[in-house]
Amino acid sequence: MEEITNGSVKKILKGMREAIKVYDVNGYIAVAIAAPQIGISKRIFLVEDQSEEPSRLPTLVAINPQITKTSKRTHDLSEGCLSVPENYGVVRRHTNVTFRAQDENGEWYERGAGGLLAQIIQHECDHLDGTLFIDRAEITWHKDTPPEEVKELLE
Repeated sequence: MEEITNGSVKKILKGMREAIKVYDVNGYIAVAIAAPQIGISKRIFLVEDQSEEPSRLPTLVAINPQITKTSKRTHDLSEGCLSVPENYGVVRRHTNVTFRAQDENGEWYERGAGGLLAQIIQHECDHLDGTLFIDRAEITWHKDTPPEEVKELLE
């Protein structure tokens, strides 16, 4: 991939890191971003947990990612997104995934993920395919929806 060798990917990643650092809606911070979210039509996503928690997510750069395996087991999860910052929803996701991608140096790697990281990988791969979480959500609500109404939606 020429963009890796000529420095374009490093420039894209810099822009993605800048965008992810400024996101803060209702106290929620960003943990991942896809290149299309900053107007770049490339199959790249970045996981970079902005929290100070000791259980932070690992930093991942995924170029040309492909989910190669999904668990049969799924669960419903709450999601939000930089692209629709005032909306939240419940999306059914696989509990575990395996994906293959290139890192920022163009080296291919494969890894598995479960829990929150599996959810993030599926969410970001959706972005790269032109799908937002609200397109998959079974239930959605606006950030200003009173908590008791959200609770009723989720029951």
